[in-house]
Amino acid sequence: MMMIPRRRNDFDLFDEIFDDPFFSRVDTKLMRTDIKEKKDSYVVNVDLPGYEKEDIKIEINNGYLTVTAERTNSDEEKEEGRYIRKERYSGQCSRSFYVGDNVKDTDVKASFKNGILTLEFPKEKHEEIEEKKYIPIE
Repeated sequence: MMMIPRRRNDFDLFDEIFDDPFFSRVDTKLMRTDIKEKKDSYVVNVDLPGYEKEDIKIEINNGYLTVTAERTNSDEEKEEGRYIRKERYSGQCSRSFYVGDNVKDTDVKASFKNGILTLEFPKEKHEEIEEKKYIPIE
């Protein structure tokens, strides 16, 4: 009879499953993003380390602002040897944000510095709903 020791006393199957390296690979494609609200605009900072400005495309379509970044493997390196482990992501990733139907491509300001894409665009102006006014009865 073979006994398998437990790793810890507070064993939880879900913790064990999500500790598996399979689930950590999803994180490599994710564009980490911060969104800041200002008085009249939003500022979105997207982390894109290792990308060049030419690798990034930004578009607006049907009220959605989409950021797409693509990185390809560099076959230019002809060094001898083989990779033991390769963790750097190669491929395409994207994120979309709803900015409103009234935001146009000319309204968005974009800059890229030190691996951080910064986007600023105006808030969508909502029609203010007029407050109900009651007529006093005499």
